[in-house]
Amino acid sequence: MPTDSVLLADRYRLGEVLGTGGMAVVRRATDTLLARDVAIKLFSHPADARRFDSEIRTLAGLSHPGLIAIYDADLEAETPFVVLQLVEGRTVRDHIAKGPVPVDEARHLGAALADALAHVHNRGFIHRDIKPSNILLDDEDLPRLADFGLARVAGDAHITLTGQVVGTAAYLAPEQVRGAEVTAAADVYALGLVLLECLTGRREYEGAEIEAAVARLHRPPVIPDDLPFGLVRLLSLMTSLSPARRPTAQECAEALRAAEEPPTVVTEPATVITEPPTLVTEPVSRRPRGMTALAVSAVLLAAVSTGLLATDRSSPATSEAPAQAPVTSEANKTEQAVVPVADQSTVAPAASPEQAAPPAHAEPPAKVAPPAKAGSKGDSDKGKPDKDKPGEEHGGKGKG
Repeated sequence: MPTDSVLLADRYRLGEVLGTGGMAVVRRATDTLLARDVAIKLFSHPADARRFDSEIRTLAGLSHPGLIAIYDADLEAETPFVVLQLVEGRTVRDHIAKGPVPVDEARHLGAALADALAHVHNRGFIHRDIKPSNILLDDEDLPRLADFGLARVAGDAHITLTGQVVGTAAYLAPEQVRGAEVTAAADVYALGLVLLECLTGRREYEGAEIEAAVARLHRPPVIPDDLPFGLVRLLSLMTSLSPARRPTAQECAEALRAAEEPPTVVTEPATVITEPPTLVTEPVSRRPRGMTALAVSAVLLAAVSTGLLATDRSSPATSEAPAQAPVTSEANKTEQAVVPVADQSTVAPAASPEQAAPPAHAEPPAKVAPPAKAGSKGDSDKGKPDKDKPGEEHGGKGKG
């Protein structure tokens, strides 16, 4: 193990210890070539590093916001090491120690981690060690999946000792406990236990390694029923005993995002003005309804009387329809006959039929009788009583 005074690989100056594991120690370091802080994982034995040679080389090609980037590695050195991106913050384990995580925050955390796992799985890798202490939170509480020390290519032969269980006992999938084939579904199972621990604030399978590992074969995890129904169902599927029933990491990410509650927007209802607009009119327009009805009645009566009078005084040959102008004029006169509001007690009388008659020029000319001829019967009979009239005949008999 190099001392702090010696540059590792003539480039990295080692600093404080950030964490320890069964096969490696993680320390802060400074990259003197690029002048940046990094994290370096130092393996205890070269054999441990060689076991993950191919995986580490392939993982160096992964790039995702939810993963810790690999900058450099030398697995053949006297002290094998891997240089990683340094994330300033805390782990999810530290976060849970303060108490249960709110539902919305757990959904956001789970969706980001499921996205990162989907990226890893789509490139043929399995993490095999998902747990709270391997998830880092930066200053903005964005999660980063770290420690790919146990990662391997899906479908490759096991590179562990016979009967050895790889992973942390409290988060192992049932198939890992049985020693069966491990697929990407094992990572989904472990992520389900991590999210459940975030929501409850306690580890689901406690106890010694063997006890904790075997417990999941006898009982499913207890999911609180006061959680949203969709989240309860998703966690139940993620931690299913059968790998075939578990959703993929991508499906988990989509389900967690779809279940996130939308932000509540409080809006004031639109103000609707229902009052009619104010009309500014002359005083006469504000007269009572009764006076208005009286004036309208007078106009109609004048119009009807004028039409009847004109009809009686006209012959069929020469009569014309009464002009509209006189009626309109009378209507205006009648309208003006109504006094303003200031003196509502007095109302001018309505126009009489004679007053409503059209002007003289509207009447047809009177017929003139022709002059009588001289010596006609009409002249000779002037002054004589009409014998045909009953009244005068009766009177003549009285004189006799």
